[in-house]
Amino acid sequence: MNYTPEIEGMHCVVKGAENGPAPIPEEGKWVQAKHITDISGFTHGVGTCAPQQGGCKLTLNVKKGIIEEALIETIGCTGMTHSAAMASEILPGKTILEALNSDLVCDAINVAMRELFLQIAYGRTQTAFSEGGLPIGAGLEDIGKGLRSVIGTTYGTKAKGPRYLEVAEGYVTKLALDADDEIIGYKFVQLGIMMDNISKGVDPGEAFEKATGTYGRFSEAVKTINPRHE
Repeated sequence: MNYTPEIEGMHCVVKGAENGPAPIPEEGKWVQAKHITDISGFTHGVGTCAPQQGGCKLTLNVKKGIIEEALIETIGCTGMTHSAAMASEILPGKTILEALNSDLVCDAINVAMRELFLQIAYGRTQTAFSEGGLPIGAGLEDIGKGLRSVIGTTYGTKAKGPRYLEVAEGYVTKLALDADDEIIGYKFVQLGIMMDNISKGVDPGEAFEKATGTYGRFSEAVKTINPRHE
């Protein structure tokens, strides 16, 4: 350690306060985090790239400073899906400090990682007050049956009005309209569940029917339309 002559010539005054950092909540405990290995938590964060063409939701499960589980969900940019695939290989096994300085290719994922780092370092994780945190695999459970991310896609024009294309329940196949041509419900298919059934040997037509449902007052429709073509 090098010191300037001014510092070298100063009298040494004893530091009185030695209380360490303020404790932060982690998985049901209050922890004075001094090292990366002191950090644990399960949390989510969202980031966008500079042109905001796409967004990334990143979910990490950190145990003793190590990323044990990573879920990467992207939307709006085709190139980002490839970056997400790379991130799923890059992030697990790294410390949160390594992950913060990893080349994740896509800026949306980089920004999401930065936001997660802040949450984790300041004790603002989802599991801050959950004793023992969440087991590895909790991130995968976040996307539910069929292991498909929840996607919402709606579209509208002044000339032709709104179109529901995909909602929380699934891929919309029909919109239900009343006598005033207002939407009163929709028919949907849960693509993840349908593909699961097909992979188990169920006939595709039967699998489609099993994964189909309706929402709202669909049965009262005066007219139904395909939101993509009508």
